[in-house]
Amino acid sequence: MALKTGDRAPDIQLYDDATEPFSLQDALADGPVVVLFFPGAFTSVCTTELNTVGNDYDRYRDLGATVVGISTDSPFALAEFKNVNGLPFPLLSDHEGTVSAAYGAKYDNDFTPMGLDRISKRAAFVVGEDGTIRYAEVLDNAGNQPDFDAVLGALQADAA
Repeated sequence: MALKTGDRAPDIQLYDDATEPFSLQDALADGPVVVLFFPGAFTSVCTTELNTVGNDYDRYRDLGATVVGISTDSPFALAEFKNVNGLPFPLLSDHEGTVSAAYGAKYDNDFTPMGLDRISKRAAFVVGEDGTIRYAEVLDNAGNQPDFDAVLGALQADAA
């Protein structure tokens, strides 16, 4: 079941595209965190999604937010994807899908495109500094984009 607004965010302890550890609790010390789950690097919709956020990155930073992307890709694939697209925020590898599952953003085992049985759904969460979810959106259709205006709105409301 997907997390919803008001729920406590599960901690995230993953490695990023530079194989450095990332902790949600540590990041929250600097302000709210935008967590974007995406199905796979180098796919057209994921590239569009993450470049949309990358192009507006200053707006997120101006609101004091840390942005991270999470997929089940390896950190090495994520590093290349980040480099090719010039993304200004870390991409985290949830290779086993445990964080995706904890957020309700993992396809069930019966969803197996190309034989994959663990893949993140496209989802967006805003986690406030106190660790509660301020915005939650989990998309069952991987071809859709999160509502980035709503994400920014949640950040603005959290800052007020």
